[in-house]
Amino acid sequence: MNIINNLAEIKVKKSYRKVAMAACFGTFLEWYDFLTFATLAVVFGPLFFPSNDPNSGLLASLATFGVGMVVRPIGAAIFGSVGDRIGRKPVFIITIMLMGIATVCVGLLPTYAQIGIWAPILLVSLRLLQGLSAGGEIGGGAVYLTEHAGEENRGFKTSFLQLMGPLGILASTMQIALLQNWLTPEEFMSWGWRVPFWISFILLALGFKARLALEETPIFLELNKTSARAKNPLRENFKDPETRKRMFLLFFCISAGGAILFFCVQVYATIFLKTSIKLPPQLVNQLSVFATLVLLPLTIFSGWISDKVGRKPVILTGLALGATLTLPAFHLMRVIGTEYLLHTNTRIELLAIGGILFGLSAILGLVVGPQTAMLAELFPARSRNSAATLPHNLAAGWIGGLLPLIVTWLNQELRSDVAGLWYPTIFLALGAIVALLYLPETRHVKLDT
Repeated sequence: MNIINNLAEIKVKKSYRKVAMAACFGTFLEWYDFLTFATLAVVFGPLFFPSNDPNSGLLASLATFGVGMVVRPIGAAIFGSVGDRIGRKPVFIITIMLMGIATVCVGLLPTYAQIGIWAPILLVSLRLLQGLSAGGEIGGGAVYLTEHAGEENRGFKTSFLQLMGPLGILASTMQIALLQNWLTPEEFMSWGWRVPFWISFILLALGFKARLALEETPIFLELNKTSARAKNPLRENFKDPETRKRMFLLFFCISAGGAILFFCVQVYATIFLKTSIKLPPQLVNQLSVFATLVLLPLTIFSGWISDKVGRKPVILTGLALGATLTLPAFHLMRVIGTEYLLHTNTRIELLAIGGILFGLSAILGLVVGPQTAMLAELFPARSRNSAATLPHNLAAGWIGGLLPLIVTWLNQELRSDVAGLWYPTIFLALGAIVALLYLPETRHVKLDT
């Protein structure tokens, strides 16, 4: 009997690993496509939004990135409801195709110099398609993986999904760094920036094949068998007071907090080091790779520790530290970066900036490590997909996605390199207070109810 049980356990573990790898690869592709745009924000300015004022071109490029984030809740509302009605798997097939096609088309797009005003119009249109796709994928992927993970070590098992965002940035950043090293500046601006988007075609084929092999979650299959699926998931969610409350907590504390920290550490820090401090782009890319690499084990550790002490204390610690240390960290990077430019032969400044990025990555890991599991644990099975994806993408899109644009604009208006960071600081502080008072502990929740 023990042998049979052991064999069954091994089979379950292998099945979960297969599901996790397929789900994670698809999510990696979504993030790679979505965040390559952010990595190239500085390049897109002169190519698609030419202006005599470089700041105006950068703002226009960041606004285009933000547009994709703004429409993410629309994609979440559409695909989240579909996932509750017909299953989690069909949504993944649609979203990966939509994202892949839109991204490949960006790589084929003529610039402003070639077709004039149609270039930024088409770029924004493709960015909208990317946003709709990401809205259905990011959040829905968390529900899918968590429903497959079982009851034991759920935080640890699902924390690997949170690595796909950093890995997506890492892949795009390393590609761009290599291209900038191999090509002349003129060659890179002419055609080199298109290469990451062309590579998406190969990744799309691999991701689509992996998604076809995915299995539907056992929890949804049980709902389907008992005819317990929600007919109108969004309406049910907003009619139920407890679900409404938890959707707000997910939006304001967990997802907004994670999105703010993610874009501060993984997106805005790169833009800040390149444009405000004016460090060499190759050097900034190396620092960005370092920040991403150290984030990976920190995220997994946070997911694991949340299985031991609970999701709430881990997330709350990250929010509180983020509110306390984000603004001083960027201020200190500005001071150290200025010193580095004055003394270009010293390495101590680079080590100091790397240490700051390590600390910020650790704070980010505390919030996002338990996030995948908690997204699903907060809501009942019949409407879980829509209840989790809408507030999560609303926070990531409207709060996190617009963060680089808002912070850059505030800095320009206030004539300061760091004053705009009061916006994420205040948001994180309020999120920590609300989480302390109202966020429930969910690590022992049964997912099949």
